[in-house]
Amino acid sequence: MCKYVIKEMESDEEINGKGYVHYKSWHETYTGLVNTEYMEKLTLEKCTEIAHKFRDNIIVAKNGNQVIGFVGYGTYRDDTLPDHGEIFAIYVLKEYQSEKVGYELMKAALEKLSDYKRIAVWVLKGNDRAIGFYKKYGFRFDGMEAEIMLGTPSTELRMIYERQ
Repeated sequence: MCKYVIKEMESDEEINGKGYVHYKSWHETYTGLVNTEYMEKLTLEKCTEIAHKFRDNIIVAKNGNQVIGFVGYGTYRDDTLPDHGEIFAIYVLKEYQSEKVGYELMKAALEKLSDYKRIAVWVLKGNDRAIGFYKKYGFRFDGMEAEIMLGTPSTELRMIYERQ
């Protein structure tokens, strides 16, 4: 089992690491679920650029100096759920997915969102591993679906976590 640290993203090295995890995780997870041309355009450079653009409210998991996962969190993105927090993204490199890294990242993000009784997350339909992870954590489908364009139309499903 690896020894990893969960912390807020701070340095350029960590931001670049987030970009790598974004890139690698997408290719590990979404190949076959997302349009091939879209995946080919999702380069390491593009993901690193995105990481530098979106720096706020990011927690990283590190094994030594290597970023192995991250979670992004905040207030729900639109006014349809005004009293909800949101997990915008959570990704862990495949080789660390059985090490409880995702669980610890989610725990840290939910602590940051402690002012919210309900937290939303959107998950790509067909991403059964992620759906299973969210269900284990206590998220439940609320029936909301959205179509997003990832080269071709894809469906996202919304799940809600409610604090007891």
